[in-house]
Amino acid sequence: MLNKKTSNQFSDVLDHVKRTSNQVNCSGTATLVIHNNSIVLEEYTGKQSKKPDARKVQSDTQFHVASVRKSYIGFAVAYAVYHGYIKSIDDLVVNYLPELEKDIWDGTTIRHLLTHTHGLNVKRNSTYREFPAGTSWSYKQVGIDALTTLVKRVTNKTVADILHEKVFLPLQFSQSGWYAKKHEKLVDVILRYDGDKDWYESESTAGDKMNMYVSARELAMWGYMHLLEGNLKGKQIVEKEIIHMATSIQSPQCLDKDLPQNGFLWFVKELPAKKTEIGERVPVGSFQILGYTGVTLLVIPEESLVAVRMFNSFGSPDGFDYLSDVRSFGDTVVSCLEKVK
Repeated sequence: MLNKKTSNQFSDVLDHVKRTSNQVNCSGTATLVIHNNSIVLEEYTGKQSKKPDARKVQSDTQFHVASVRKSYIGFAVAYAVYHGYIKSIDDLVVNYLPELEKDIWDGTTIRHLLTHTHGLNVKRNSTYREFPAGTSWSYKQVGIDALTTLVKRVTNKTVADILHEKVFLPLQFSQSGWYAKKHEKLVDVILRYDGDKDWYESESTAGDKMNMYVSARELAMWGYMHLLEGNLKGKQIVEKEIIHMATSIQSPQCLDKDLPQNGFLWFVKELPAKKTEIGERVPVGSFQILGYTGVTLLVIPEESLVAVRMFNSFGSPDGFDYLSDVRSFGDTVVSCLEKVK
């Protein structure tokens, strides 16, 4: 782990996390900022659940990261491209998954899946098209399911296999993974209401389902590995090209510039798009991923910075604008950087 050089420079980030925690339904938080190769802020509050005897949130506590897992799936796709299992992300998805309905999936490429521009949705187990591929943007699970299936098909490895082999084992990660059963270091996910239909658990450990838990430290190190383009401790752990693919703009060029811009599922800052999840003050070239539990990972290469915030809430309470909140999180990070300029 990196050296710690804590200071009050990023205290506003901690205040922001505390304000958000008071607005959502959670029992604990974690906040970690890496700046110029040192940990400058690391703070844990609350407990892992609302049970009276709940364990305190601490450095080895693992939070449910929800859609933040998509940055790991994007990595697995970039791995498959780099090693030639996928010829091009502009290949048609049906070329790799011929069992899909061709009349529905026609014209849909891997690029469309990676950038949420595929235009597909599912209702009552039936896939249908909302808009022509590449013409708009919509955040739907059907594209993620297709990507994880495609990765397994072409590499004969699951997403989890690839991450363990390429990242978790080399970096000695022991607090990142997909879990079939709960253990004492995993937080309870606080639902909006009993029987929340958007919440489900899975026993799959293949990296294809929404059951990934990560500690704040290892999520920050995941971002830090991307910041350093795969080179840690003087060793190229991951090929630089994989990182570049994953974190560069891959959205179709014809896309409306006010729509979010994506790399390999990462949200990437290029233009001041109105619908992006990245703060207005965050520099161009930054990239971020947000989960439905409020977990956020922001990487700002221009400032050599990684910021992580973690909650164990699920979804947003009435009246809470989660996009505005996550944008202001990034803007707060930037304002802290400007204090010493």
